[in-house]
Amino acid sequence: MKKLVSLLLITVFVPTLLLTGCRQYEDEPAVEPCDCEATSFEKLTDYLVDNDMDIPDILSSWIVGRPATAAEVPGFIDSYDIIDIRGADDYNAGHIEGAVNSTLANILTTASGTTKPILVVCYTGQTASHAVVALRLSGYPDAKVLKWGMSGWTSNLSNPWLGNSGDTNGVYGVGHANWTTDAVETNTTFDDPDLTVTATDAEDILAERVEYMITNGFKGVSSHDVLDTPGDYFINNFWDQVDVDHYGHIDGAYRIKPLSINDGEINNLNPDSTICTYCWTGQTSSMVTAYLNVIGYNAVSLKFGANSMIYSELESHKFVAPTEDYPVVSK
Repeated sequence: MKKLVSLLLITVFVPTLLLTGCRQYEDEPAVEPCDCEATSFEKLTDYLVDNDMDIPDILSSWIVGRPATAAEVPGFIDSYDIIDIRGADDYNAGHIEGAVNSTLANILTTASGTTKPILVVCYTGQTASHAVVALRLSGYPDAKVLKWGMSGWTSNLSNPWLGNSGDTNGVYGVGHANWTTDAVETNTTFDDPDLTVTATDAEDILAERVEYMITNGFKGVSSHDVLDTPGDYFINNFWDQVDVDHYGHIDGAYRIKPLSINDGEINNLNPDSTICTYCWTGQTSSMVTAYLNVIGYNAVSLKFGANSMIYSELESHKFVAPTEDYPVVSK
């Protein structure tokens, strides 16, 4: 009798459970297949963050000034493999002893023969900044820029800076209608840029993009162009807020700093605009600009920075021709 009752219970309840279970499964929404393949931009930026090559990492200890005294010059020179990326004629006319001549496009080839930390030298420190980004993203994390370039090494070579800063040339922003003390623009979030590459592996994508950046050369724009038509650019003032409050800024500018990928600040840049970064001297902004071009943005650096706009009002970060000239050799 007990067996009969058990069989009856099984006959009644098991089909009910099966039907109920099937009904619950059928009522659940279908799960669409997930296209989880990361984009080239995601692969690249994840790789950069994972390997300590986020923008704040690249901007760590990247610039060095000339020695304080002439007596320190030999030891300074001995500390670096110096690569001078000025034109050949200028290099031959006078360069730092021991420096080898190269170009931005060939900087990685030249670097392959080095054994010491690399110091890159140019006319003003701005093109050298592009080169140092390429080096730091390519296995040379100690590469540095010579601050002010050869303009700061000897007064005989200071004309590139003197012609773009100072009380005569560097006051274009003072009193300009598009220099303002209003608040900077409120940051918003944009999509990632489209990054078209042939490589699929993150490390290879990086190598391809670095080569793209150095092959396409220094990306700069004059302060006149940006101040006169700020609407042509997505402008990022790469200063601390206290400095923006003190000096003002270009009308329509944002302030996105330190511009970390890991913290999501990179998505505050509009990938559909020409990103114009400016700083005090054009050297830091050149570093940022080179990096942004590597990861897929169309970016330019405002040449000579605030020195080309409000030199007479600056209380620091000003170029001054050296009063003691350090030696150069000719070839």
